Amino acid sequence: MNFEEYRRHDATALAQRVSAGEITPTELLRLATDRAEATGTQLNAINRLLPERAQRRLEAPLAGPFAGVPFLVKDLAQDVGDEPTSMGSRAFANTPVPEDSTFVHRADDAGLVLFGKTNTPELGLKGITENAAFGATRNPWDRDRTPGGSSGGAAAAVAGGIVPMAGANDGGGSIRIPAAYCGLFGLRPGRGRVPVGPRFHEIWEGASSDHVLTRSVRDSARMLDILAGPDIGAPFHVAPPERPYSEELQHAPGRLRIAFSTRSPIGTEVDPACREAAEKTARQLEALGHTVEETEPAIDGMALARCYLTLYFGQVAAMVADGRPSDFELDTRALAMLGRALTSGEYVRAHQQWNTFGRALGRFFQDHDLYLTPTTAAPPARIGELETPPERTARPAPAAQAERRSAAHENGGGGQTRVP
Repeated sequence: MNFEEYRRHDATALAQRVSAGEITPTELLRLATDRAEATGTQLNAINRLLPERAQRRLEAPLAGPFAGVPFLVKDLAQDVGDEPTSMGSRAFANTPVPEDSTFVHRADDAGLVLFGKTNTPELGLKGITENAAFGATRNPWDRDRTPGGSSGGAAAAVAGGIVPMAGANDGGGSIRIPAAYCGLFGLRPGRGRVPVGPRFHEIWEGASSDHVLTRSVRDSARMLDILAGPDIGAPFHVAPPERPYSEELQHAPGRLRIAFSTRSPIGTEVDPACREAAEKTARQLEALGHTVEETEPAIDGMALARCYLTLYFGQVAAMVADGRPSDFELDTRALAMLGRALTSGEYVRAHQQWNTFGRALGRFFQDHDLYLTPTTAAPPARIGELETPPERTARPAPAAQAERRSAAHENGGGGQTRVP
């Protein structure tokens, strides 16, 4: 099998070729690592290679639905024991974690051959994948543009032909944005469907979910069958579906009631190309016999955004507290400062409001099966386009002073710090 043939196969097809004896896992890994090396400086999708771990996998018997297929995990939450989970940050780039995550255990049980970790923005905080620790990851379709984030390294690796699927996670679009920007299939599972143990019980109050980015729907469905399910010590157990997701693909869904909207829920401009993509999809679904209605949930988008950002700021403050402030990027330190300016009561109150949004969405889905919107409001940004302006990064003193004021507030001195 040459590279062009390799990249035409999804993970399911590659596993079938291995099972039939038409190619070996060693040969597949060589194709993947050769492609990783060839695209290393062009895409910068992988920030850590794990050749010794991959070799140990090849020396042991491989079994499972994806036996022998090369695989990458995201360098955020998807822990590989005795290796750092850098989260795209200098603060954690050299700190090994003690054990494999449940995600990695289940990927191993499926027979996947894990050989590296993919790049992510610092702490997974942005919809682009650029960081000071490992540099910018580029979109295989246009290397001047971002693949999105925070699972941008995973998306670049899959779209760039390194692997047929890669681990990803999503707390605010981090699977969906890269899927849209790189022409991939990206599904964000519901809360708790894929456990994130053992290091975490939930991530971002359950707002973040783990799964994969793929080139085919069937790979995503089969991988969800593998990753989903109860985990020892997990906070709750989500009931399984009536039948496996992979089997669900064989059953027609019937006539669906589909709502769609191209309006930004916070009132900002939506690029015409993004609107057109959603509208074209709506027309195609209607032509297939589904009922399509232009409508949206009764949710205050600005209120939801404020609640989400409260969570976001608070979580960043907590993550930065685990490292040295000087090791984090200026943007991250600024977000942490905003989080420290919040009171615990403000954080809890914002989180309680999630119930209002969840109930409204639940009522909406009593009358609709699907809700179709543009994934993003704008096309992929150019590399470096969203960087903090140089005139701000050149003057770190104000940020440092703000951090000292916030720390003084936490220690009971200096009065309260408030965000303008």
